[in-house]
Amino acid sequence: MSAFLQRLRVPNAALLFACLSMYFGTGWSMGLFTFPIKPLLTVSNYSLEYVPEIANATAFLTVMTYVIYASLALMIYTEWHRYYRWFPFVVVCSVTASTLLTVYGIFPYNRMMAAGITDQNQLNQILNIFEQRSWIRIGLWTFQWGVIMVWFGCQVWKLDEVTP
Repeated sequence: MSAFLQRLRVPNAALLFACLSMYFGTGWSMGLFTFPIKPLLTVSNYSLEYVPEIANATAFLTVMTYVIYASLALMIYTEWHRYYRWFPFVVVCSVTASTLLTVYGIFPYNRMMAAGITDQNQLNQILNIFEQRSWIRIGLWTFQWGVIMVWFGCQVWKLDEVTP
């Protein structure tokens, strides 16, 4: 591996950790602060809480997902001859799972909310499905963050072994 790529390992891992921390924080913020107000939402006020927030998050997180995949590709390459290469492979699988869940299991409901819902029962049903699937995604995002934290922990442990 070139010296240049070797020097990129730490900044790349930091970038990846920052991105996965944003997933982690976004998910838990939604779970802890947005979902609890669901009983207060009606057809006349739900869009203020959900539609702009989801549109902004989608635009940002879509770009960030590409950054995550690029960072993981670099991490796999730089870790290829180390046991630690399995960490980014596991994260790639988890990011792919959460992305597929988002695109096929959550985006259709985002589009329904953005289009406008006028029936309270339909709104309640959509919000329930959105919340259930979002909790699965929050679990995946938490798992990704945890895997990279373990990777960092292994790096520190490895340094502790060689440091008197």
